[in-house]
Amino acid sequence: MDNNHTTFPKVIIIGGGFGGIQLAKKLNKKEVDVLMLDRHNYHTFQPLLYQVATGGLEPDSIAFPLRKVFKSQKNLNFRVADVLEIKPDENKVITDIGDYSYDYLVIATGSETNFFGQTEIEHFSMPMKTVPEALNLRSLLLQNLEEALVEQDAVRKEALLTFVVVGGGPTGVETAGALAELRNHVLISDYPELDIKTLRIFLIEGSPRVLEPFSEQASAKAKEFLENMGVVVMEQTRVNGYDGKIITYDTDKTINTKAVIWSAGVKGAIIPGLEKAEIVRGGRIKTTTYNKIIGYNNVYAIGDLAYMETKDFPHGHPGVAQTAIQQGQQLGDNLIRIINNEQPKDFDYYDKGSMATVGRNKAVVDLKYWKFQGFFAWLTWMFVHLLFLVGFRNKAVTLMNWIINYFSYDRGTRVIIRKFNRELMKEEMIAK
Repeated sequence: MDNNHTTFPKVIIIGGGFGGIQLAKKLNKKEVDVLMLDRHNYHTFQPLLYQVATGGLEPDSIAFPLRKVFKSQKNLNFRVADVLEIKPDENKVITDIGDYSYDYLVIATGSETNFFGQTEIEHFSMPMKTVPEALNLRSLLLQNLEEALVEQDAVRKEALLTFVVVGGGPTGVETAGALAELRNHVLISDYPELDIKTLRIFLIEGSPRVLEPFSEQASAKAKEFLENMGVVVMEQTRVNGYDGKIITYDTDKTINTKAVIWSAGVKGAIIPGLEKAEIVRGGRIKTTTYNKIIGYNNVYAIGDLAYMETKDFPHGHPGVAQTAIQQGQQLGDNLIRIINNEQPKDFDYYDKGSMATVGRNKAVVDLKYWKFQGFFAWLTWMFVHLLFLVGFRNKAVTLMNWIINYFSYDRGTRVIIRKFNRELMKEEMIAK
C-alpha cells in the first residue's frame, strides 16, 4: 500500500498529539503530501485525564476527532493504524493496515507509563495515559466503593477504601486532590451507609518534595493544600512492590490497598526499527537541535520522545505539552526549509511557566517573574486549560461541567461504563 497523491514530497507524521497536530497545521497549504497515522481517531487532551478518572468529565469532553481537526486541510490524509515497524533504509513504515512510503518521517508518539521494569507493579497498578485507562480507573474506584458497602471483613474493607497515588508530579498531585474532593464533597452523600472518613488517600513521592520541577514555594503550598484536604503526603519514599493487596515501601513498610494509581514516571513510546538511534534516559531519542534523529537523514522526533541538548536545557526539554507544540510548529517551518535546500533553524524553547491544580480554589502557578497560589492561580489554570482544549464544543462542555461542579459540589459522571476486570484487560493487551 502506498500514499502517492501528488509529486510533492511525502511527509508521514506518526501521532496525533499536541506536537503532531501543530506540525500538520504548519504544513497546511505547503507543497507537501502529508499522511498522519494514529492508533486512535481522536486527539486526547491528557492534562485532564485525571478528571475523567475521578468523574469530573466525560471522555468525549477531552477527546476530539482528528479528521475534524483537519477537515479543511487538503494536503493531509489520516489513517487509524498501529505502526508496527519503521524501515528507514527503505523509507517505509509498516502498519497493521499496510505499508506506507515517505520522504520525511516525523515520530510524535509521545510517552507511555514507565514502571521501571517492575512487572508486578505494572500488572496490578493503574496507569492513566489514555482515555481507556482513565475509564478503567474510574470503574475500579467506583467498584471498590460498591464492594466496600457489603464487605464484612475489616481488613479487606480497609483495602477497598484506601487509594494510593504513586508519583508527586502534576498528574499525581492533581489526581490525589481530585480524589480528596470526591471524598469530602460527593461520596459522603452517595454512600451514606459508609463511614466515608475511613476512606484514605496517600500520595507517595520518591524525591524530597512533591512538584519537584516547580519552585519550593509552589511545592510547599501544594503539599499544604493536600494535607488540609486530608491527603497523607509521603515524600522521600520509594515504592518497592505491589501485589494487588499490599503496597510495600521503604523496604518493609506496607499499606493495605486495592487501588494503586501509578504516575511515577514516563518513557518515550519508541517504535521498532531505529537501531541506529541513541536512546537516553527515559527512553527518549537523541536529536539534533532541529529535531532530526541522530544517525538518520530524514527521520525526526518531537515532543516527549525527543531528547535535545541545548545550552539552556543540557538535559533535554521538559516533557510537557508546550515543548511538543513549539517543536511541532518549528519543525513544520524547518521541513519546508530543508525541502528548499535551506538551513534549518535551531529550536529555541520558550518556557511559559508551570501550573498544577490541587482542588477547588487551590492551584499553584510558576511563571518566570511571578509565582502565585490559591484562587487566582486556580482561575489561571482553568483559563489556560480551556484555551488549549481542541474544539469549541469541548471547551464549552468542559466549562459548563466545571461551573456546575463548582456550585453544586457534585461530579455527575460517577457511572461504571464497563466493569473493570484486570485479568481480562491483560488478556486483551496480550492478544493485541
